[in-house]
Amino acid sequence: MQIPPSIISGQNGFQAAQSDLTQATIDVAGASQSASGTTVSNTGATAVEALVDANLAVTQAQASAEVIQTSSDMIGSLIDITV
Repeated sequence: MQIPPSIISGQNGFQAAQSDLTQATIDVAGASQSASGTTVSNTGATAVEALVDANLAVTQAQASAEVIQTSSDMIGSLIDITV
């Protein structure tokens, strides 16, 4: 089993967060459009879940950005040491 470089893991995590955020915004939009045809409590729960998913996606993107930044810093330090 190969372990990918940390910068690749960060990029994959960031792309997954973007995809999750896109889906969450679609879910929020769908919940708000269906609010007129369904009960408020049912739609409210769906909208809340979608907003929580959006918040989780933002947190995942921030964590992935930290992984990318740390990986970049480590590579820069290694280059400074070896030159």
